Amino acid sequence: MSMWSRFRDVMKANLHSMLERSDDPERTARQYMQQLTSDIGQVKAETAAVLAEESRSKRAWDESSGEIAKLQRYAEKSVQNGDQEGALRFLEKKAQLAPKHSELQAAHERAAAKADVMKQMQIKLTSDLDTLQTRYADIQNKLHEAQTLQQSNSNHTYSSANNALHDMQQKANQALNEAEALAEVRGGAQPEEDLDVLIARLEQQMNAQPDHTGTSDSTPQEELAAIQQQYKG
Repeated sequence: MSMWSRFRDVMKANLHSMLERSDDPERTARQYMQQLTSDIGQVKAETAAVLAEESRSKRAWDESSGEIAKLQRYAEKSVQNGDQEGALRFLEKKAQLAPKHSELQAAHERAAAKADVMKQMQIKLTSDLDTLQTRYADIQNKLHEAQTLQQSNSNHTYSSANNALHDMQQKANQALNEAEALAEVRGGAQPEEDLDVLIARLEQQMNAQPDHTGTSDSTPQEELAAIQQQYKG
C-alpha cells in the first residue's frame, strides 16, 4: 500500500459508520482497538525514523546557510579592509555552494512533509483509539448491568431473564453507536475535499525539487561591485 493510500485510509476512518454496520459493535470495537494499537506502534517507529531524517536534513541545510552567510560577511569585511581580490575569492566560493544549498533545502522540505504525514497519522490513530476505549468501557459497563439484572431475576422465568439481557445488550450497542455519532459530529473524519487538498499540498512538498530562483543571478564580480558601492566613502 502506498503512503498516500495508507494516509487516506487512516484520515477517512469513520468509527461510527464502522460500528453502525456491525452486528456486534462490542466485538468489532474490541478487534479494532487491537488493530489500532498495532498500527500506532508501527507508525510511531516509522515516525521516529522520519523525524530523525528531518532533523538531519534541517541541520545540513542550516550548516549550509551558515557557511554562505559567513562567506558573505568575509567578503564584506575584505572590501572594508581594501582587499578586493580576497573579497572576490569569498564570493566565488559562495557562488559554488549555491546549487548544493538549494538541493539541501529541497531535501529538507521533502523530509518535513513526510514527517508531517506520519505525525498526522499518529495523531488520528491515537484519537481513534482513545475514542474507542472510552466507548468500549461504556458498553462493558452496560453489559455488566445486564448480567447483574439477569442474575437478580431469580423470580422470573429463564425466558424473561434472557429477554431482559437481550434488551440491555441492545441498549448498550445503541449507546455505543450514539456516542460514536456524537464524537463524529464534534470531531469527525476528515472531509473528502479537505483531505484531497491536504494530500495535494503534502505530495507537492514531498516532491520538492531544488529551486534556484531564490539564488542570486549576479556573478561574483557583480556582487563585489555592489558591496563596494555599499561601503563606498
